[in-house]
Amino acid sequence: MTEGTTAMTPKPEDYDFDLVSVLKSIVGVTTTVHEDALTADVLGTERAGNGVLIGDGLVLTIGYLVTEAETVWLSLSDGTTVAGHVLGYDQETGFGLIQALGRIGLQPIKLGDSDDIQVGSPVVVCGTGGLSHSVAAHVVTRQEFAGYWEYVLDSAIFTAPAHPQWGGAAVVSKTGELVGIGSLQVQDNEDSDQEAGINMVVPINLLKPILDDLLTIGQTKNPPRPWLGIYVTEVSDNIVIVGVAEHGPNEDSDVQSGDIILAVDNQDVPNLAGFFRSVWAMGQAGTDIPLQIHRNGQTLDITIKSADRRKLLRQPVVH
Repeated sequence: MTEGTTAMTPKPEDYDFDLVSVLKSIVGVTTTVHEDALTADVLGTERAGNGVLIGDGLVLTIGYLVTEAETVWLSLSDGTTVAGHVLGYDQETGFGLIQALGRIGLQPIKLGDSDDIQVGSPVVVCGTGGLSHSVAAHVVTRQEFAGYWEYVLDSAIFTAPAHPQWGGAAVVSKTGELVGIGSLQVQDNEDSDQEAGINMVVPINLLKPILDDLLTIGQTKNPPRPWLGIYVTEVSDNIVIVGVAEHGPNEDSDVQSGDIILAVDNQDVPNLAGFFRSVWAMGQAGTDIPLQIHRNGQTLDITIKSADRRKLLRQPVVH
């Protein structure tokens, strides 16, 4: 946090809970990933962010920090560092779980109800480092979010002002409960007062149905969605392919950057989220996906492969 952000620093006296105590449960997360990992090219081999203690040595963070991680280190509020290992991560929600391998004598944060968080709700976006690394914020909108990496949230939480170290930051309600985990910083094109961007937050209620699965088997029991391994975005109301994942199922397929996707299985796609949902509705991972695309003035029908992304990722070792 820089000097210019001091006006955003939360004041403990403004809250009906012990904010200083809550902030002690925020930890730094540092991971390393093998250079041959599937996500190394996109996410890097050295990653750093935040996590929050939600149980006895159990740390919740954002999944991209721990996906395919070989080593994990947790930095505590008292300056000590503890090794950890990845319990699991879920590509559909974006959550990741870490188990500390040493004792963490801190009080976990209670999980709240993210359905109670509405536009205007005050929150604290908490990063490791105490008050000076946290932001007094509010919810600016709740809406659908689609990410180019084949990711959709039905009702993401968006907060402002933005926290500059958003990855894995804990979003805490006015009652001191955890209601979300920071994922991204995005631009709010509808509000010129938010020129510095806003944070996209994954609601905590998405964790509750899958928590036991992540603790016991490192992933959910849900059938794997078909993963295409392509990067897609919206450009002037068109759904456009902008890249293909290296070592993904369509690395050597007919898919090309610049292709405009018109339909999935002869059904028009209205937007990015609609495209992903149409693919997922085709069946489980491994299903062939028929697309209609526009390329260089021509309309083409092609069929591309899908895969189980879980099988291509380096899996955490569950102890």
